[in-house]
Amino acid sequence: MAKLLDGRAAATAIKESIKAKILKFENPPTLGTILVGDDPASITYINGKHRDCAELGIKSTRIELSANADENDIKSAVAKLNNDKSCTGFLVQLPLPNRVSVESIMSSIDPSKDVDGLHPVNLGRLVLDQDGIKPCTPLAIIELLKRYEIDLSGREIAVIGRGTTVGRPLSMLLSSKQINATVTTLHSKSNNLSAHTKRSEIVISAVGVPNFLTPQMVSPGTIVVDVGLTRTDKGLVGDVAEGVSDIASWITPVPGGVGPVTRAVLLQNLLELASK
Repeated sequence: MAKLLDGRAAATAIKESIKAKILKFENPPTLGTILVGDDPASITYINGKHRDCAELGIKSTRIELSANADENDIKSAVAKLNNDKSCTGFLVQLPLPNRVSVESIMSSIDPSKDVDGLHPVNLGRLVLDQDGIKPCTPLAIIELLKRYEIDLSGREIAVIGRGTTVGRPLSMLLSSKQINATVTTLHSKSNNLSAHTKRSEIVISAVGVPNFLTPQMVSPGTIVVDVGLTRTDKGLVGDVAEGVSDIASWITPVPGGVGPVTRAVLLQNLLELASK
C-alpha cells in the first residue's frame, strides 16, 4: 500500500514559514484576484486564497466580474491592478469563458505582478533556465516531493499532459539544471502511453480525466502524483484510478495532495515579488 504525500501537512509547513517572513515586512504585501463569473469551483478557490491571506497577515483585494464580461472588461480589470501601486501581485482565476483568449489576458498582466507565473515573459525565463516567478502548480509538485526527500535528479519522470498551466511548464522545470530529471512528456497523441509510464520511476498525471491512470499503467514502486481534479456525482476525484495505490510506493491523495501546496506556493511567489 502506497504511503501518502500529504499536501495539507506540507502546505501548513510552508505557510508557517511565510508567516514568519511576513512579520519582517514594514508593509505586508497585497494579493489581488480577478474572478469572472460564478463557477462554484472558482469561487471556492478564490475564497480559499483570501482566507490564506487573512490567516498569514497578507492584505488582499478582489475584483469580481459577471459571467457576461468580455475580453475588454477583463483587460480593464487587469489594467486596474497593473496600475495599483498597493497591489504586489495578482492573478486571473482560470478557467475563463470559452469566448475569451486566455493567452491574450495573461499577456496583458504586468510580468512583475504575475503571481501565477503564466505571463509569456515568465514562461520564457523558465524555458531559458533563468530566475523568475514559476507557475504555482509545477512548483508545488516539486516542493511536495522534496519535502518527502524524494530525489529527482536523474530520475525517469513521465508527465502526462502538456497544458500551459501544468504539464508543459512542469516538464521544463523538472529538466532544468537545478533539478536535472529525465522527463518524458506524454499527451493524447503519444503512442503506447503505457510503455512510457511503466518504465518511469515517477508518474505525474495532469489531464483532468477521472480514472485515466490505471494500475496496468504503472510498475510496482512507482511514485504517483495526481494533479487532476474533477467534480463528479461522487465528489472530487483525480486522474488516478483505484488500485494504483496498491502498486505505488508513494501517492498524492485527492483532495489534499497537490492543491493545498499550490495555494501555499502562490503566497511564496507573492513574497518573491514583494522582495524585488
